[in-house]
Amino acid sequence: MASVPSPVPAFPCNNGFISRQNSKPSRRALWVDNRRRSHLNPIRASQDGGPLQYRKLGDSDLMVSEIALGTMTFGEQNTEKDAHELLSYSIDHGINTLDTAEAYPIPMKKETQGRTDLYIGNWLKSRPRDKVILATKVCGYSERSSYIRDNASVLRVDAANIKESVEKSLKRLSTDYIDLLQIHWPDRYVTLFGEFSYDPSKWRPSVPFAEQLRAFQELIDEGKVRYIGVSNETSYGVMEFIHAAKDEGLPKIVSIQNSYSLLVRCKFEVDLVEVCHPNNCNIGLLAYSPLGGGSLSGKYFDINSEAAKKGRLNLFPGYMERYNISVAKEATGLYIDLAKKHGLSPVQLALGFTRDCSFVTSSIIGATSIDQLKEDLDVFLTTTRPLPPEVHAGIENIFKRYKDPAIL
Repeated sequence: MASVPSPVPAFPCNNGFISRQNSKPSRRALWVDNRRRSHLNPIRASQDGGPLQYRKLGDSDLMVSEIALGTMTFGEQNTEKDAHELLSYSIDHGINTLDTAEAYPIPMKKETQGRTDLYIGNWLKSRPRDKVILATKVCGYSERSSYIRDNASVLRVDAANIKESVEKSLKRLSTDYIDLLQIHWPDRYVTLFGEFSYDPSKWRPSVPFAEQLRAFQELIDEGKVRYIGVSNETSYGVMEFIHAAKDEGLPKIVSIQNSYSLLVRCKFEVDLVEVCHPNNCNIGLLAYSPLGGGSLSGKYFDINSEAAKKGRLNLFPGYMERYNISVAKEATGLYIDLAKKHGLSPVQLALGFTRDCSFVTSSIIGATSIDQLKEDLDVFLTTTRPLPPEVHAGIENIFKRYKDPAIL
């Protein structure tokens, strides 16, 4: 059996959050066979300035690279050839974690749904499966996306939906197991994708937390899923899943995939950071949109530039418009000025910020070109770690004036 490396400590952030070094293995880890455990030895990058760091994901045995490749553009903005090149470059340079979802590519539509997985599955046939940590997501409640199921008028996170989702995902991905299965968004009503305030009048009955976990337990017992997590979740949701798992002996969630960046901090930092702390629930944060949908790269400041024209915010009117019609652009300008002042690029500042936060297990980056991917990856391989104290002080000064400026 391949030896399991010791957890890599997370880097301290301004709040002093420290990663737990000796977490007890989850009971689910016991059934992982020799073949599947072999990928737990971290892949080390051998070029471009040094190795990536690898971090233990919550209570799991997964050692994930501190940067994960997001794939939601595959099949919409990227051809299959593009996708395979991006996947190969990522894996060859030390990224061992891929993030996909049954809903991808984005924007969601019936004509393209599942294409992202097909591209990954075709690429995966030529790669050792046990060297890749494959994370995917089952859709939450949706009345508009029922086309994803064979016979459903509404998507739910119940046993039937979860099972159908996983079976279809396995087939598209050309694999017999998923390393991390996440609930893309909750079954119950929550504020999503830029919404801020909870509207009590929108409360609706939802699938009980224990019932959701029992469905995942069956898939784990069948060897089709290794670990489970949540996404776009709240403190209430995380704690309910934790309590249900503890009270009924069901599998514990090991991760949370939420938006986190220089422009989106409050929802996680106010109380989720306490819930997820290693000494509390030990839930690893997979931070998505660390570049604020690409806005923190600064490319949208010149609307006539080629980069801006090819960017998602322009290609898909209304998509992530909160970054365009709020004071987020004003705050972004200040972050860009701060980066220049300290000899950094906007990307180095934004990704360096999430990289240095100890509660961020991995930053999920999406790239539509090798040049973009290389620029993102180089932040983790070559940029001073951690960013100098005066840079972090500058970030906090801007944050005091612009707390989550994308809130409308």
